Amino acid sequence: MEEKNVTELQIIQAKQAAEFAMTPVGQTVKQFEVMQRMAKMYTESTIVPDTYKGNIGNCVIALDMAMRMGCNPLMCMQNLYIVHGNPAFSSKFLIATINASGRFSPLRYEFKGEEGTLEYGCRCIAYESSDKEHKEPLHGDWITIGMADKEGWIKKNGSKWQSMPSQMLRYRAAAFWQRVYCPEISMGLITKEEADDIQDVEYTEIPTKDKLAEIAARAAGVVDTESEENNEIQSKQSV
Repeated sequence: MEEKNVTELQIIQAKQAAEFAMTPVGQTVKQFEVMQRMAKMYTESTIVPDTYKGNIGNCVIALDMAMRMGCNPLMCMQNLYIVHGNPAFSSKFLIATINASGRFSPLRYEFKGEEGTLEYGCRCIAYESSDKEHKEPLHGDWITIGMADKEGWIKKNGSKWQSMPSQMLRYRAAAFWQRVYCPEISMGLITKEEADDIQDVEYTEIPTKDKLAEIAARAAGVVDTESEENNEIQSKQSV
């Protein structure tokens, strides 16, 4: 009798486990367990970047991103960088992902202006795969040397804009094009080249004066001593 009860309990538990496995939560748990086993294999590999060696968490994230992008996990790992503490894709990987998606024709580049001048610039152009006759071109924004100069990309120490401006123009034009026509491909991440160009500045708090608070204080008869002293000093100086 006792064996029969144990068998029935095991059957009930197995049935419940099977039913749970079919639910969305159960599928997510199962997928997560499989990804963890896959990630462990990558952490023990000698050909993955150092960021992923012995780090199951980083490998799981890279695997998830690779599945969403439809690319090889190792390729994703080799082209995903950590810059200033934030993940970023290499531009060449982003371009390759766009070209391999099948949604657009391969990216092409148009140049304008004379090389070596501030007007020298580049933009990307492509066509939707359904546009067989190329009637509706998808143009990106123009990226010029003048724009790079104003943004401070060229002046940064070790900047590739100084040694290979044409290549950097292509990379930046492709990144801008991707954000307009297929932002989901990069999942919101910027490119490594863009992250390298970001200027690090120290935080400076700019004091602000609340005009409404000042009016309310005056109406209540509260005098701003500092403001009064400044006004007196200015009045004496003007005299």
